[in-house]
Amino acid sequence: MLGSLEVSALGMGCQNFAGMYGPPTNRQEAVRIIRAARDRGITFFDVAEVYGPFLGEEIVGEALSPIRGQVIIATKFGFDITPDGQVRGVNSRPDNIKRVTEQQLRRLKTDYIDLQYQHRVDPTVPIEDVAGAVQELIREGKVRHFGLSAAGEATIRRAHKVQPVTAVQNEYSVWTRDPELEVLATCEDLGIGFVPWSPLGMGYLTGTVTPLMVHGPADLRANLPRFTTEARRANWPVVELLQRVGTRHQATSGQVALAWLLARKPWIVPIPGPTTQDQMDQNVDALQVQLNAEDMKQIEDGFTQIKVEGARLSPPMLAMIDIGAKLGTSSKGGSGMSPVR
Repeated sequence: MLGSLEVSALGMGCQNFAGMYGPPTNRQEAVRIIRAARDRGITFFDVAEVYGPFLGEEIVGEALSPIRGQVIIATKFGFDITPDGQVRGVNSRPDNIKRVTEQQLRRLKTDYIDLQYQHRVDPTVPIEDVAGAVQELIREGKVRHFGLSAAGEATIRRAHKVQPVTAVQNEYSVWTRDPELEVLATCEDLGIGFVPWSPLGMGYLTGTVTPLMVHGPADLRANLPRFTTEARRANWPVVELLQRVGTRHQATSGQVALAWLLARKPWIVPIPGPTTQDQMDQNVDALQVQLNAEDMKQIEDGFTQIKVEGARLSPPMLAMIDIGAKLGTSSKGGSGMSPVR
């Protein structure tokens, strides 16, 4: 359960079909994989207008419109995107939220969005105005639930007072622990679900992103500090730790990484983003991996002995993450990145 929204225990992130780590996936293949995931019990599909831009929502709309009543679709607003797909910063002004939502409904081939997230906190728009705009869309029946992405405690609490927040989506995985600072406790306190994005560490935790791999210019990871050749080599003990636990369960390191998240809390729903049928099947098979207390302790004890090298995102990307949602910051006693009225 994400708040009052029931979803499958594992979701599917659809960002990578739009080409984050290379060229976009063949459209019909992406549609086939999404439908195959539903056949395997996945009901929760996550996308955003900025993926592509627009391409991700178009793919999800094509894939899920024939089975719309059987699935939960989450998407996101919050960027300033021109009609030809140029991203020009953030924009969560209420008029833009409403305009973008109409466009998303068309691309998704639906008349309602199950879960509409603010993608990034807008430092020029009070979060109360954002929550109020989504509340109006909920009253109109165009949106059913409100979510926040990359948000810290202060922002979450401010938004929740205006319109109850159903889910918070922040980066979280075995090697990225930022939500443990304040966000997870806030979600538990308020009855909000938590959706970890990049639960496989942008593929690194699967053990397939080796130090020798060369990232092409279209690959987001080519510009991230944690994915330099030196950092990938230095961080390999994290993969080996997961592999050791996986040996006991006949599971891959990536499956253990997902199982670790699933074992944390019943209201945590990871959304790994496959690009192939095999990746999707491996992700779904992680639901069969049941980690016990000994496994969890081994992972925690082992991780405390490892110093992860490299920031998880580039400086400009980290600058867009809310206060309290990234290491080295706290929003306690403050108001977060969103301005106060």
